[in-house]
This record gives sequence, C-alpha cells and structure tokens, in this order.
Amino acid sequence: MNPNDNSKLAFMTAVFGLLAAFPLFGGSFGIDLVTKMMLYAILALSLELLVGGSGLVCFGQAAFFGIGAYAAVLLSPQNESASLLWLLPASVAAAAVYALAVGALSLRTKGVYFIMVTLAFAQMAYFVVHDTPLGGGTDGIYLTMKPGIAGLLELEQPLVMYGFTLGCLVAVFLFLSVLLRSRFGRALAGIRVNEQRMKATGFSTYPYKLAAFTISGAIAGLAGFLFGVMDGFVNPEMMSWHLSGAVLVMIILGGLGHLRGALIGAFAYALLQEFFKSEAIWGAFAKHWHLGLGLTIIAAVALLPRGLVGLPSEIKSRLTGRLSGSSAEGEA
Repeated sequence: MNPNDNSKLAFMTAVFGLLAAFPLFGGSFGIDLVTKMMLYAILALSLELLVGGSGLVCFGQAAFFGIGAYAAVLLSPQNESASLLWLLPASVAAAAVYALAVGALSLRTKGVYFIMVTLAFAQMAYFVVHDTPLGGGTDGIYLTMKPGIAGLLELEQPLVMYGFTLGCLVAVFLFLSVLLRSRFGRALAGIRVNEQRMKATGFSTYPYKLAAFTISGAIAGLAGFLFGVMDGFVNPEMMSWHLSGAVLVMIILGGLGHLRGALIGAFAYALLQEFFKSEAIWGAFAKHWHLGLGLTIIAAVALLPRGLVGLPSEIKSRLTGRLSGSSAEGEA
C-alpha cells in the first residue's frame, strides 16, 4: 500500500470514527441532521459510480431514490411492523429492476441524449406517483409502522436509525471501494477514458455499463428506503429532477472520481444548505437561501476545479510554490 492509499485510509477511518462518536455529543437535532446527511451521502455514492466511475452522467437518480422510498411504504403492512429482513431487500430490488429497465434502453444513447432519456424516465416515474392513487398523489403517503427486527433492531428509535444508516453508509463505501478496484471497476475506468478503445480490445462495453447502472440504482434505492423509514412519509417531490440535479452538484462539489469526494460533497452541500437557511444568521435573507448556496457552489467550483477533495493538495502546491519562490529570491 502506497503512502497515498494510507492517507486515504486514515482519512476515511477518522471520518467514520467521528460519525460513530457523534451521538455522544450531538443533540437530537444534530442526530437527525447527520442521519439525513449520511443517507444523502449514500445517494451521492450511487451517482459517483456512474459519473466518476463510468463517465455516465445520469439525470434520473431521484427516480430510483423515490422508488426505494415508495416501496418501503407501499409494501409495509398497515397495522404491524414489517420485518427489515424482507422489506429492505424488496425495496432495493424494486429500484434495481427499474434501473435495469431504464439502463437497458437509455444506454443505447450517448452524451446529451443519454442525459435527456434518463431525465425522461425519471419524470415518468414522478408523474406515476403524482397523478395516480398509487402514490397518494400530491399529498403523498405515510408509513404507519416503521420496520425492524423484533428484539434486535427497532428503527423507531433515532439512535438505532442513526446507527443503522451509518452501517449502511460504511457497507456501501467499502463495497464500491472493492468493486472499483476489481477487474469490473478497471473495465469501467477504461470505458470512462475511451470506450472505443475498450471495444477495440475485445470488451463488450454495454453489459458493463448496464451492470453499473443497475448497481447504482439499487444503492440509490437503499438511500430512498432509509429516507422513507426515517421520515415516515413519502411524496412525489422525492422523484423531482431538482433532487437529481442536487446530487450531481454534490459529487462535483466534492470532487469527481473519488468516493470520499462524494461523501465530502454530500456533507458540505447539506451543511451549506442549513447555513444559508438559518434565520438566526441571515434574518429575512434566509428565504433566499438558494441564491447564497448557488453563489458559494459557483465560487467553490471555480477556485477548486478538482473539488473539495483536492483542497489539501491545492494548499500544499501553493505553499510549495511560495517557498520555492522565496528560496529563489534568497539565492539571487
């Protein structure tokens, strides 16, 4: 393991260790906020597999997220708590099946056409739950009894929900780390860099892209399941294109091509959102929080083209440049 890998491992160990310790000093509001940040980080990781890992810019990730959430609510019994052992896999499978169908069709297109087709499929899912009784229309539907495992895991309790979400985040991060280092992951990297060259070497790229698209949809479904269970309520806005755009901003803000960048971007985006929404800080301007958030993201992308994950190396290179410049002046 090279020093760079050691530093990445140390960083992620510190991050997950801090998240594990957070309930010891975080209040109820903090626990609720960080739980939402972690599930959005899972959603960001799902898109990072496509955009950073495969070069596929998908604008329909919210559809898979929403399907996972709706499946959790629709499949739950009304008068009793569903078992997490079957409800979680069923919700993830529902999102994965839709991702498989969408990917099978949309991956036959490229570039901006691929973006528009994924957006179209996401809007189709949005209008199904928005305009039909299936998803409760614009009012949404409530989860009357949260799932769990009798005697072992009760997601009704905020601390248990926090711990379970953290466990899912760690599992997804480790899974994607192993996946991207495998032969499959190297094939995806080759497709991202030059798909035509991969085809020339004998690779059939379509199955690889379809598998990545399906896995990405399944992970987004897991994030949606967690969101539906945590809030106990789902509505069509979960499938809105605004969410797909926000997740894309998260991974760009954090730094494309890095799993830890997706984590950093998701947490940074959520913290910036809370910061600009705060009336205690901004007063009446807080209702225009989109403006402040947008300007901050534009500034961050302009100043840090590699994202927040590249901030340490950017600082190091500038300090090294200044030191070398000072040394040259001294010698002169």
